[in-house]
Amino acid sequence: MKIQERTGAGAGRSAGPAQPSVGDRLPTAPRERKPALAALAVLLILLGALGATTLVLQAGNRIEVIKVTADIQPGESVSDNNVTSVMVASDDSINYIKWSQLSLLKTLKARTTIYKDTVVMGQMFGKDGTLATGKATVGLALKEGQYPNGLKVGDTVAAYRVVTNNSSSTSGSSSSSAGDSGSLIVGQAKVTSVPSAKSGELVSSTNYAITLAVDTDKAADLAQAASNGQVALVSVPGNGN
Repeated sequence: MKIQERTGAGAGRSAGPAQPSVGDRLPTAPRERKPALAALAVLLILLGALGATTLVLQAGNRIEVIKVTADIQPGESVSDNNVTSVMVASDDSINYIKWSQLSLLKTLKARTTIYKDTVVMGQMFGKDGTLATGKATVGLALKEGQYPNGLKVGDTVAAYRVVTNNSSSTSGSSSSSAGDSGSLIVGQAKVTSVPSAKSGELVSSTNYAITLAVDTDKAADLAQAASNGQVALVSVPGNGN
């Protein structure tokens, strides 16, 4: 009797939905794969890494070279006043002049006109240099007062004939020399060399050795006046600084 009652009671119950077992998982929607986006992301990562590597290599492979800050004419030399240092990427195919070679470069002369902001290369300079056609260089030994203070290579000056009581002309009478006093010999001349106090290039304690680049037709007059101590220099507009 008890077995039948239990059976009947169980038969009257409604069957509930079957519950999934603990180990089973509910089905999920399949993910949509986008291989193109994945490939693009990988490419961007590689490009970024390559760019960073290139920057590091370039930053670590740069050299300090010489750049001119003012025009340098043929036959002129560089000085501390017309050059500066810049950093460039090292390239063995380019004959850069390194900043550490500045002292050596000062002993050389420009072969052609070198314009402001040009990075210097070895072929631009030589031991003798090359003057432009129609130009000549004249050396002067001047006393204090015959040249402006602070004169430097690359400056533009005018040369005048001056006569003092102690410098009468050897090629004519003193009266004729006095008549020429103050006359212009050269309107524009480039200073190509000045003495360095450190190197002891002064002619004497009172004389100052200066070299000028002038037009060929003015060279003889300037040289003659200079030999008689009758030259005075004046700075004029046109300096490269």
